[in-house]
Amino acid sequence: MAGLSSVLQDDSLLSRTDRALYRVETALALLSGLAVFSLMVLAVVSVSGRNLMNAPLPGYVDWIEQAMPLIAFMGVAYTQRDGGHIRMDILVGALKGRALWAAEFITTLAILVLMVLLVWGTWAHFQRSFDFAAPMWSRDSSMDIALPLWPGKLLAPVAFSVLCLRLALQLIAYGRAFVLGLVEPVAVPLVQSAAEQAAAEAEAVSGGKD
Repeated sequence: MAGLSSVLQDDSLLSRTDRALYRVETALALLSGLAVFSLMVLAVVSVSGRNLMNAPLPGYVDWIEQAMPLIAFMGVAYTQRDGGHIRMDILVGALKGRALWAAEFITTLAILVLMVLLVWGTWAHFQRSFDFAAPMWSRDSSMDIALPLWPGKLLAPVAFSVLCLRLALQLIAYGRAFVLGLVEPVAVPLVQSAAEQAAAEAEAVSGGKD
């Protein structure tokens, strides 16, 4: 895991684009967090209804299924931007300079190719479910209370498309760092040392005050 990382910023177009995309990613991550909170509320309502009135929340499992894509996918681009995804740093962490940026470029490119294929596949899966002529625009529905499934299926290609934008932006940043021989490029997560992580954690706990 990359651990705590820092993303440098400046006034360049690349950095401004990074910050604009980060706002979108933050909103999607917030939506994912709200979905988790909503499931907690639904669990309380369902359990309370079962214990107090012998009437659990109708379609509780259906609502969980609908919320799963929100929880699973909407924060992936946000995490990629901050370098929070699990990865092997034993080899990459030992690289420096252009060798490091070349390795990051290659691995990011491989991820981008995979995500483009996933966007294509999940969009096709959504299209099989969505139909303007069908009731509630859906060819399929959940088993209990018949919720349409296409909204949940649409979330995957949307989230993966945002991740593709993030990966493309990082490819540009890594390529620029490789060509120019930069030490600390903008718009990509830079892995911090143990001392830097400790300082960042201390600053976060203290609220940024001395």
